[in-house]
Amino acid sequence: MANENLSKAKNARNDEFYTQFHDIEKEISAYLDYNPDVFRGKVVLCPCDDPYESNFFKYFALNFNEYGLKKLIATCYAGSPIANKQLSLFDEETAENKTTKSPHKIEISDINNGGAVSLYDVASLLATDRKLLTRLKDDGDFRSAEIKKLRDEADIIITNPPFSLFREFLAWIVEAGKQFSIIGNVNAITYKETFPLLKENKMWLGPSITSGDRKFNVPDDAPLYAAGCGIDENGRKFIQVKGVRWFTNIDHGRRHQPLQLMTMAKNMRYNKKLKGKEYEKYDNYDAIEVPFTDAIPSDYDGVMGVPITFLDKYSPEQFLILGATQRGCHDEVPDTKKYDDYWEVKQNGEKTGSSGGKTNENANLAGNDGKKNYFTNKEGRVIQSSYQRIFIKHKK
Repeated sequence: MANENLSKAKNARNDEFYTQFHDIEKEISAYLDYNPDVFRGKVVLCPCDDPYESNFFKYFALNFNEYGLKKLIATCYAGSPIANKQLSLFDEETAENKTTKSPHKIEISDINNGGAVSLYDVASLLATDRKLLTRLKDDGDFRSAEIKKLRDEADIIITNPPFSLFREFLAWIVEAGKQFSIIGNVNAITYKETFPLLKENKMWLGPSITSGDRKFNVPDDAPLYAAGCGIDENGRKFIQVKGVRWFTNIDHGRRHQPLQLMTMAKNMRYNKKLKGKEYEKYDNYDAIEVPFTDAIPSDYDGVMGVPITFLDKYSPEQFLILGATQRGCHDEVPDTKKYDDYWEVKQNGEKTGSSGGKTNENANLAGNDGKKNYFTNKEGRVIQSSYQRIFIKHKK
């Protein structure tokens, strides 16, 4: 499984993934479609992006003049395994002491005198103006004083941070009040550091990734595990990762497009995913279960529990986010029941040893679907947990 690969890679120090050029292009294009001047006159910082590996640096360097950037900054916190192979710099340095084998930064304020830009132009610029590439005094970590200073100078931060540091990296950006677009796992939606930003419309999901795997290149020394990993046509190692998303506060048109919805009656009749079933009400919340985003009824005025992937299609003009299970939604959607006197049971009848307290504040439905573990009490009453849910209401 790709997510298992991701976990193993983190534990083995291989938490460094290089985003594909076309994935960056597709996301950034959506911002430009909504606001063609979104980058004009701005300083863009890519703080986890060795320029010799990073498609973020390559993308913004190639589009530097077209987008009207004021400055592009990329920093590296570790030596690149292909440094001085794509671009040759500082040839008089010994191999052990090359600038690009140490934490470094590149700052560009002009390319080709404002004309069209090619990779040759970028290479020539870096090769002729050696002041553009400098060693960092510290280790290049985004938490260092040097990189914080660059963060404070920047207007927009765009990168793919190490997944294992997503929470800390996001907090680092939010602390400085910057615009940003970063890649993370879809499950980051549920983090206590992340969900409040989504709820308060201080952050949202980008439009270009809503499902499917994404391919990321990895360093040459990264181990490859099972299916979903391999070596591409250019001889570079890659890993397929499920459930990635862009997290951003840069506006785009998709988030202002309302979902086209059917009534409850029409959903129960025509929506194949509901299979003719009625909408269920939670056992412990005054809300109904909506198992699929496209099954949200247009005519229900109460609280609805929807999958976290609802945020892929969320429009703040159409819906109000009230809270989420396990995320302190008690003020607006209080839980009405606890399950401390229940215990968990496998489908074969075997007790797992866990108490019902495990499912407190989950969205629970009465009954047993015959598939996953359930909870029961001494009266024989049975409930099961839904996956994590976001509580929403229609805006009036």
